[in-house]
Amino acid sequence: MHVHAHPDDESSKGAASTARYVAEGVEVLVVTCTGGERGSILNPKMDRPDVLANISEIRRQEMAAARDILGVRQEWLGFVDSGFPEGDPPPPLPEGCFALMPVEQAAEPLVEIMRRFKPHVVTTYDERGGYPHPDHVMCHRISVAAFEAAGDPERYPEAGPAWQPAKLYYHHTFHRRRMVALHEEMIRRGLESPYVERLADWKPDPEWDDRITTKVECAEYFPVRDRALLAHATQIDPDGPWFAVPLEVHQAAWPTEDYELVRSLVDHKPQEDDLFDGLRATVGDWTGMRGAS
Repeated sequence: MHVHAHPDDESSKGAASTARYVAEGVEVLVVTCTGGERGSILNPKMDRPDVLANISEIRRQEMAAARDILGVRQEWLGFVDSGFPEGDPPPPLPEGCFALMPVEQAAEPLVEIMRRFKPHVVTTYDERGGYPHPDHVMCHRISVAAFEAAGDPERYPEAGPAWQPAKLYYHHTFHRRRMVALHEEMIRRGLESPYVERLADWKPDPEWDDRITTKVECAEYFPVRDRALLAHATQIDPDGPWFAVPLEVHQAAWPTEDYELVRSLVDHKPQEDDLFDGLRATVGDWTGMRGAS
């Protein structure tokens, strides 16, 4: 189970490893916390009045297309996008938005889905949200809360029989070591790197990078990831920065998607290459099996 804040997050974080596991027969459920109603239109070709007027429905259509490309199931929690407040000081968050919900209340529908789907592995964002969008931080908070509550029959008794997922991971998609590797591979090939200014301003943080515990080989599935990203046409400009680095550079320079194991109820290796490390012997051949990820 991947828990994400908005439609498109499932395609920009962990999509290739998702596609790999789907190809192996794992059943994967994406839970999307909000409808992305307040997301900016980041593709100039889609920045039109008719799109803006129907943004909620269009984001749902995009999510449906990406879901089918990745081969996953998907459910909405139904919370309202908080938007990304900008300014100094930033404006207050809009009333009734996801990020202002009490965690105990917002976690309940996620607990219900966990108990119904019965995932062995759950992924979400780190405590920073991956980046400081209030919905990403809130997604982290309710995911951790739901992971801890789902196996306790005394918590949320109306959400169904207790089920305890075995492992909880944080995505570590956009970290400096990966960016440096992509930059250096572009230079090695005589190509112009789009990361020069960003890396100049990005101070090394070895302690943060060392939090990565799990590197899933999935370069073969980067094309699937890219197709899923492009399905979110309001968010992804095919001529923009997402695709400034050629696919073959991504595959050569950094062929994994990276995670941090933060909670495990099974024995596992200190450094993993599989989200199901420590679980495969327990669950056996899970081809077609429900509730695998």
